[in-house]
Amino acid sequence: MQNNNQNFERVSRSRASQPHFKKKSHKGAWITFLVFLVLLVTGLVVAHGIYVNMKNAADKAYQPGLSTKARNVSSVIAQNKPVSILLLGTDTGALGRHDTGRTDTIILATVNPKKKTIYLTSIPRDTKVTVPGDSQPYEKINAAYTIGGASSAVQTVQNLLNVPIDFYAIINMGGLEKMVNAVGGVTVTPPLTFQYGAANVVKGKTVTLNGAEALAYSRMRHQDPAGDYGRQVRQRQVLQKLVLKGMNISSLPRYKEILNSVSGKLKTDMKFDDMVALRERYGVATHHIKSQTLQGETAVINGIDYEVPTQQELLTISNSIRSSLGLSTLSSLNQTQDTTSDYSSTTSSTSTQINY
Repeated sequence: MQNNNQNFERVSRSRASQPHFKKKSHKGAWITFLVFLVLLVTGLVVAHGIYVNMKNAADKAYQPGLSTKARNVSSVIAQNKPVSILLLGTDTGALGRHDTGRTDTIILATVNPKKKTIYLTSIPRDTKVTVPGDSQPYEKINAAYTIGGASSAVQTVQNLLNVPIDFYAIINMGGLEKMVNAVGGVTVTPPLTFQYGAANVVKGKTVTLNGAEALAYSRMRHQDPAGDYGRQVRQRQVLQKLVLKGMNISSLPRYKEILNSVSGKLKTDMKFDDMVALRERYGVATHHIKSQTLQGETAVINGIDYEVPTQQELLTISNSIRSSLGLSTLSSLNQTQDTTSDYSSTTSSTSTQINY
């Protein structure tokens, strides 16, 4: 773990301390979409018996991550044990942006089939971290993907939170826009009034957004008093509404439109068989969603804003995730013994010692 006790100017304490893993109602979760997308699409495939189309789409989306995973994922799934998926949303694919981009949305999802629950941990994009292999001593966490791709993002989050990541999935904002259009728009009730890009919404007034409007609604940050934390709420809201609407679609033409909408927009190290296994063994976990956010202190370091979580906050979040995965909790972030865990780390030598 990197040392957060460096000299910097503290600007303000982050949002008031919140209880961890709060049960969600209708405020969904940005990138929860990616968990549900796998379940939704594979479910439609099963219903229509068109495995060939889905396998082609899955093969197109497949992109290897770390050369060696933190644990034996096949064994985890075979035993119906909880799995973790790092869900990333990049700021490219629309509005003329086509570079690698940064992952402005970062959520670690843990799916527990026995408890029938999905646990979501949001990580602020400005969280101060050390990126393995980077020449700089620290970066914002959303730069990890830009620096070294998906494997770098996965490794950085594993090191930060001391938890294993079994899969990753990335979708860009162009994919979000097209998928909203594919399901005929999403209906939301805005938590605040604002106009930004194509979005023009009024607090408490329910409105149906098309793809461009939903994208703008999900991206606005500077007008929100809660900043990026507030944006995360709206992103989660849009994507759960998107998924719930998509799950009610049963027609083959609409199914194909949904698949086409994410073609070239989604990348994951889940193979087709992994997707089918997750659908069959973990679909019940969509019944309940709980969420938490890694809280930090806003700080300015060399003129750049960061979110810097305390060591206690990191330990609390780490242990809540480990608990959701059925792993033993830690007494400190530097703990090197984990005698009750079923799995051992096999990450590369550039990673911090991690206990699974």
